[in-house]
Amino acid sequence: MSVFAAVNWTVGRMFISVLDIAILTFIIYRLLLMIRGTRAIKLIEGLLVLLVIGVISGWMGLSALSWVFDQIWGVVFVSLAVIFQPELRRALEQLGRGQMFKSSTVLSADDAVQVIDEITSAVVSCAKTKTGVLIVIERSTGLNDYAESGIAMDATVSAELLCNIFVKNTPLHDGATVIRGSRVMAAACFLPLSDNPYLSMELGTRHRAAIGITEVSDAISVIVSEETGIISLARDGKLVRSMSEKQLRDALQEALIGDSEGSLHFWQRRLTKHG
Repeated sequence: MSVFAAVNWTVGRMFISVLDIAILTFIIYRLLLMIRGTRAIKLIEGLLVLLVIGVISGWMGLSALSWVFDQIWGVVFVSLAVIFQPELRRALEQLGRGQMFKSSTVLSADDAVQVIDEITSAVVSCAKTKTGVLIVIERSTGLNDYAESGIAMDATVSAELLCNIFVKNTPLHDGATVIRGSRVMAAACFLPLSDNPYLSMELGTRHRAAIGITEVSDAISVIVSEETGIISLARDGKLVRSMSEKQLRDALQEALIGDSEGSLHFWQRRLTKHG
């Protein structure tokens, strides 16, 4: 083999190796994006902690601890398919629909303001007529598991649409409406109920579901009481009640865009008062 041919062969192998690594890196990156913020990421963090402890125990010569972890790993790897079944199913579904490699939509500040205006307008309108409302706004934690429990919509967020969804005795009014970015993902969704024993007994299922979803994710829930027309907002497992239109708008802007003037301080004061 000539020197020229050897160089070509070496360059070709290097190119194939780089391409191989790049493709694998991209696939891993897309998988991490898909599970980012979901319950699966916490499971992965737990596995990493176990891995670190196992490595350290082996390095320090802790034979008993190392033996225990050797036994655990055999069970863990067998259980991964069961533990990550929802995520694996979603990945295969997205692959089949050609959506796995699409870039995720990032909501601009202007679009976020428009979404906040539409949500606020709908909530205030429903509060005047004492129409029960439960809107969940997705942030970094994925809510696909909960959106899939309802009726898929994939519609642009608008005050008119939200008001129509929650009209009493219509097919979609009972349950939560999940919003991702500027789209209404689904309506009539089931949410986990909060089991916080310190919640007021006067809070019904709608409010407990609104709080429950914020306990297992970083989502924001907006509620209108069907009995009183009071507007409430749940975040981080805390519920703020009796909000005005301006207070709701400020709290949503702080949560979805960033700290507007006075909005963060308002939220902190309200949580301190009601938490």
